Amino acid sequence: MSNLAWDEIDTVLLDMDGTLLDLHFDWSFWMDYLPEAYALHHNIGFDEAKTRVRTAIQQQTGTLNWYCLDYWSAQFELSIADLKREVKHLIRAHPDVMTFLAQLRQLDKKVVMVTNAHRDSLALKLEMTQIAPYFDHLISAHDFGTPKEDIAIWNHIQSVSPYDPARTLLIDDNIRALETAEHYGIAHLLAAVHVSPQMDRIDPQGYEYFEFFAEILPLRQGGLLE
Repeated sequence: MSNLAWDEIDTVLLDMDGTLLDLHFDWSFWMDYLPEAYALHHNIGFDEAKTRVRTAIQQQTGTLNWYCLDYWSAQFELSIADLKREVKHLIRAHPDVMTFLAQLRQLDKKVVMVTNAHRDSLALKLEMTQIAPYFDHLISAHDFGTPKEDIAIWNHIQSVSPYDPARTLLIDDNIRALETAEHYGIAHLLAAVHVSPQMDRIDPQGYEYFEFFAEILPLRQGGLLE
């Protein structure tokens, strides 16, 4: 479990999908909705379409292409951004996310989103939630051409939103991202293990973790949690 020392943290880097937002939207889109659209567009069976789509996605695991809507639009000959809009009603934040973000603001923390999501996907999710005003910066890994699985991104972020790694917290459900951040020198690392009520909890692999944002709220009755 987590035991955050908020007085030692100036900057909070936050992942989006699975961490702040329920991953059910993304999972259901890529695993079910997209294969259905692909089957219809290419006039093939759903099972064959699902196999083709999932195989293609698995081959790009850990790369920026995995998150790139332009790449997948070209690969599948479909407008991925338009298809996502058709199921945008599934986009939702995890419970207590808004309270958590508001409390970070109240404590005057610098709050930065660092997501591997494509800018089009980021824009759609900001449209469907109320989280954007709480951030000082909204950073997509596509801005730098490298995912969070690459240690170089943490230095790239310094050029956009400078931070002191020793006084920075990263919260992410991507264990590989936590690993590269640790190697870069980010001192406070926290795994978000409850990515969706419809999905299994992830393995934190030795990192401090939490399931629900209520567990890590920095304020309680107007005071810092001990």
